[in-house]
Amino acid sequence: MSANFENKKLVVEEIVSHAKDAKAIVLVDYKGLTVAQVTELRNNFRENGCVYKVYKNRLLKRAFESLGINFDAGLLEGTTAVAFSNTDAVAPAKIAVDGENKYKVIKVKAGYAEGKLYNETEIKALAAIPSKEVLVAQLLGMLTSPMRSLAVAVSEIAKKNA
Repeated sequence: MSANFENKKLVVEEIVSHAKDAKAIVLVDYKGLTVAQVTELRNNFRENGCVYKVYKNRLLKRAFESLGINFDAGLLEGTTAVAFSNTDAVAPAKIAVDGENKYKVIKVKAGYAEGKLYNETEIKALAAIPSKEVLVAQLLGMLTSPMRSLAVAVSEIAKKNA
């Protein structure tokens, strides 16, 4: 076998290793980005625990098919970068959509999370979900609101009677 074939097998194995443990995968069309913009985007992904790489579409297709992930054939055409996250199902979608809004030249193609394929619109909806910290703060605010209201009411009654 040729060395090139062996290299391609190693790349497919690398993609499979990233994808099999990933909570989320997002495909991005990065055409039109400058080197500085790509570097900034890659750093954003890395800071949030994501892996962002560019692979050949044919190798992506082989790796995803071996895992039972079947993206539409049209999605794996042109310039395609892929972001994997093993820790957060929302982070790669949020960063990709933020990058799309910031740079205006990249485009979110599709994604995969929780065993389900997502189209561009669904990925954007996923990206709109607040972070875990924000959700916890909102929940605590809702839980403490009745107690706070009761304390204010009791305080006002005590002031009236005093």
